Amino acid sequence: MTAETVDLHGAHGVFGGTFDPIHLAHLAVAEAARDDLGLADVTFIPAGQPPHKADRVISPATDRAAMVAAAIADHQDFHLSTIELERDGPSYTVDTLAALASAGIGQLALIISMDSFVGLPTWREPERVLELATVVVAPRDGFDDAPDDFLATAMPGVAARVVRLAGPHLRMSASEVRRRAAAGRSIRYLVPDAVAAYIGDHALYRTPSIATHEPRRPDRS
Repeated sequence: MTAETVDLHGAHGVFGGTFDPIHLAHLAVAEAARDDLGLADVTFIPAGQPPHKADRVISPATDRAAMVAAAIADHQDFHLSTIELERDGPSYTVDTLAALASAGIGQLALIISMDSFVGLPTWREPERVLELATVVVAPRDGFDDAPDDFLATAMPGVAARVVRLAGPHLRMSASEVRRRAAAGRSIRYLVPDAVAAYIGDHALYRTPSIATHEPRRPDRS
């Protein structure tokens, strides 16, 4: 379904991820979802223990949260939540959405990329995820779009809970930012200036395992 066929005006966007580091493509996707769908706001939620990255060393939660806070500081409709950082165990999306729903947040719109979307049926309680939130799927260059009947086949009856954004089409990854930072190369225009400054001031990504490892396809399951 497209943005024109589902009314999410006034809904609250939820954008989870490792954010190691947050970069301009993350921000562009969040802004497109907010603007195209009329979302009231977008909350960025750094993962505490990403289940799909158990084999990779990631930066400390405090650093990842601080970079998100720095990146969104000048946007009145972007917010940071540390709900997953404060919860023990793996960061499952279904648990986070259930907690937000219990808090009476209101209508939820879960923002994910196309590469995450194709793994949705493998997430923990995917049907429950789609009960708790409408899933907003952003395209990602380098990844083919899932066919229109993808969910109808994999998870019958839930296609009406999915909205696809038309753009933006940006090819950027956190691993690219980490590699450039590790090599001492400029990351200007890849991340907000405040994030670049934080990375430099705290000498992040100088450890090879953090800077160079390519994560598996994210599914937040």
